[in-house]
Amino acid sequence: MLEARLGQSAVFKKVLDSIKDLVSDANFDCNDNGINLQAMDNSHVALVILSLKAGMFDPFRCDRNLSIGINLASLGKIMKCAANDDVLTIKADDQQDTLSLTFENNNQDRVSEYELKLMDIDSEHLGIPETNYEASIKMSSTEFQRICRDLMQLSESVIIEATKESVKFTANGDIGNGNVTLKAGGGSADKEDDVPTEIELQSNVTLTFSLKYLVNFTKATSLSKAVTLSMSNEVPLLVEYKVSDEGHIRYYLAPKIGDDS
Repeated sequence: MLEARLGQSAVFKKVLDSIKDLVSDANFDCNDNGINLQAMDNSHVALVILSLKAGMFDPFRCDRNLSIGINLASLGKIMKCAANDDVLTIKADDQQDTLSLTFENNNQDRVSEYELKLMDIDSEHLGIPETNYEASIKMSSTEFQRICRDLMQLSESVIIEATKESVKFTANGDIGNGNVTLKAGGGSADKEDDVPTEIELQSNVTLTFSLKYLVNFTKATSLSKAVTLSMSNEVPLLVEYKVSDEGHIRYYLAPKIGDDS
């Protein structure tokens, strides 16, 4: 049996909003360490990995490994019924064909109970090799979102160029071109969300990526003030957002090559 209680429904809502436009159906794999999800996007271009550690929940109980198949749009409809500060309790029995979701307000005088029908989903787990990335950039998540949205006005692609001194985002389109450069140690444009740009570099890297996907990834912005971009030649870009101190969402996106650019 699975039972997981989360102090604020808002966290789970934000997690769901971060993946539901990329992935339609997915298995939530539950064990005594927490709840995990791994799925390719609907076009099989990007990979999404979600990890919510048991420490995020109080209590958390998972008696045996469970794989819970869920339509994310349907789950999203039920989560809209929860207030952001409601306590969320998720339950599933071993012989389950439904997932139970309970929303309880802080005064404990209003309780809403919903059941979501589960699905049988065939999915294969991809082994993600440990990669020693040539460049790792930690920056403001709101700044990254703004850059991606701004440059998408010009082009479908962005060139990301990392050096020891800065990271540069460039878009070249039919109507013109533009670029944004963030210097190492500099903060974001929003003072209250000031996250210094940190660059760890083994060698300079310049790669091109689809802005459509990057803009989709930035739907996780509300989960974390910072985002980390990890890049190496000829391997997928890793975009990572922390979920509180006990989880993360990772997006992997292959670079565009040659004519794709």
